[in-house]
Amino acid sequence: MLKSLTIENYALIDSLRLDLGKGLNIITGETGAGKSILLGALSLLSGMKGDATVLGTKERNCIVEGLFDLEGYGLEEFFEQNDIDYESLTTIRRVIAPGGKSRAYVNDLPVQQAVLSELAYNLIDIHSQHRNLLLGKESFRIAILDSLAGHKNLLSEYSSLYKAFKHKERELAQLRDEAALSGQEEEYLRHQLGQLQATALREGEQEELEAELKILSNTVQIGEALTFSADGLDSEILPKIKEIHHALQRIGSVYNTAEINERLHGSLAELKDIFQILSTSLQKIEADPRRQEFVEQRLSVIYSLEHRYRVDSEAELLALQADFERRLSLISSSQEVIAESEKELAEICAGAEKIAAKISKNRNGAAKELKRSVEKTIAGLGMSHGSLDIVIEPTQEFTPSGKDSVALLFSANEKVAPQPVERVASGGEVSRLMLALKALVAKNTKLPTIIFDEIDAGVSGRIADAVGEIIVSLAEAMQVINITHLPQVASKGETHFRVYKEASTTKIELLSPQQRIEEIAKMLSGSAITDAARAQATILIGNR
Repeated sequence: MLKSLTIENYALIDSLRLDLGKGLNIITGETGAGKSILLGALSLLSGMKGDATVLGTKERNCIVEGLFDLEGYGLEEFFEQNDIDYESLTTIRRVIAPGGKSRAYVNDLPVQQAVLSELAYNLIDIHSQHRNLLLGKESFRIAILDSLAGHKNLLSEYSSLYKAFKHKERELAQLRDEAALSGQEEEYLRHQLGQLQATALREGEQEELEAELKILSNTVQIGEALTFSADGLDSEILPKIKEIHHALQRIGSVYNTAEINERLHGSLAELKDIFQILSTSLQKIEADPRRQEFVEQRLSVIYSLEHRYRVDSEAELLALQADFERRLSLISSSQEVIAESEKELAEICAGAEKIAAKISKNRNGAAKELKRSVEKTIAGLGMSHGSLDIVIEPTQEFTPSGKDSVALLFSANEKVAPQPVERVASGGEVSRLMLALKALVAKNTKLPTIIFDEIDAGVSGRIADAVGEIIVSLAEAMQVINITHLPQVASKGETHFRVYKEASTTKIELLSPQQRIEEIAKMLSGSAITDAARAQATILIGNR
């Protein structure tokens, strides 16, 4: 429950604090005093967006802070999942800076607005007159049935399957699109691959051919150089070194030439080897126009492919060839992948259908309870001939909430056939119908706090008293904060606040028992409070 509310610099509110009690808290005040402003500030704690327009004074922050007692509501897991320290007395604070930036804190830890909204969903339900429009939203109508059906586990299981279904559906659509595109390019890929495969490239071939072409293009110069070198070694250098070697050997007995002779012997052997290599190379060097033509044509083919595919080597061409082969393989296997994905989707659909069917069955059972309970409640609210039909139709496709379409058909007159509630009910009828629905849902969801903003609009007299009794019955199980203009309802409160305006600033005060009598008497008689009004107010309060 909400134990206290502190507001600073919000619209016409400079600074105020409410210490709220258990049960029914009543808030009254003259039109224009700022009751709706108070509700707007409170809405910030439930995750509503805020900006600089709410600032009373543009130079300082707007701060709205609520202290909530969470004991017994099972929210420990939520705090753990969101890495927030759980405290039985938890503080939620919204801060809006002059620049418009909004921040949210739970127990002084900053949280995302989505986290705040989810937490607030489990703490507080704010119902104002404009929220009667929710009756026109199918998601709201379905949520009512689900709250009565009490099948959270089924909804959670279905939600997981629905997410898996949507993911697999998108994945399958992408696979089919890719397969269609791949099919269109398959002919192109096969043509390109065939061209590369026909060339029969091998790694390192280009470098070898380029080296060979240099030799074939220069056989004359190479032959002349090899001949000159071999002849020079054979006819001049080798004989001369032999003569030198022999001359040194002859003086070996009188002069030490062993080291020099050993080195000359090695050099002689090395030069003989070089001569042999030159002779062998010379035998291999000969002009071969046919081979040269072949090498040039082969290189031309390789260069042409590299230019076409904008690569620099045959290694890159081979990598491209491998990629074409891979892509064609994927195209060939795409139908198998699609078939497997279709099988998985069918399995998910079967599971979702099964759970959706259970959810539908529960909703149909809850619809009977909803009809019986609401009709009983609205009969006590002056619509004795009011009827509510809940029409549940199966949908063709899965929706986030199952496979049901839910409509509420309402009639306040037995002579008028029920029609969609969003089209036929008057303002007062909608308020009473919404109160009946809220009362039923609140009892089933066991929310800590529910706030009504003039849900009793459009009613008076005996009906107003009946509305008050319903609100009182709700307050037996939860905290209710009710903004009202009806004395019959206001008199039923356990804690009573009055909102008033002082020098264009909205203020609020907790009323004493005597002040309550004066406030309710004023609501009964207007600005001129009579003794009769005070007496009637005393009776109304005394009836509690």
